[in-house]
Amino acid sequence: MEEDKKERVDRELIELLNELRVVLPGAQIIFAFLLTLPFTGVFARLTAAQHDVYFASFLCTAAGSALLMAPSTNHRLRFRERDKEQMLFWFNRLMLAGTVFLALAVTGVVYVVTAVVFETPLAAVVAGLTAGWFVVFWYAIPLYHRWRHGEL
Repeated sequence: MEEDKKERVDRELIELLNELRVVLPGAQIIFAFLLTLPFTGVFARLTAAQHDVYFASFLCTAAGSALLMAPSTNHRLRFRERDKEQMLFWFNRLMLAGTVFLALAVTGVVYVVTAVVFETPLAAVVAGLTAGWFVVFWYAIPLYHRWRHGEL
């Protein structure tokens, strides 16, 4: 039996909220790491550029976390509006924006950690490869499949 529009929207909203439950702990772990870093002895040894990358990563993690949490909060505040399909499209955009900030934050963290463990030139290469990894697996491949199936 085929699902009607209401059933489809309900299912898709539940799926999105479940996906957020998978993504959000990663953002929280990165944020916890970034919260503790300035209080360690290693932080004082970072260069000015590494401090800048750290702070940008910290802000990206905060922004990404806020965007990833926003659908749950919005859903609770608007759950009786009977406009789940509009909420679903909005929540999808919030989640995708949150993943962009999370990918930027992880890339920055990889740069800072690699710079501390090895050296800055290698850190730049590893961070670039990390960013490419996110672009390919989180965005390019899914968008390619959508395009290939005529959904873009």
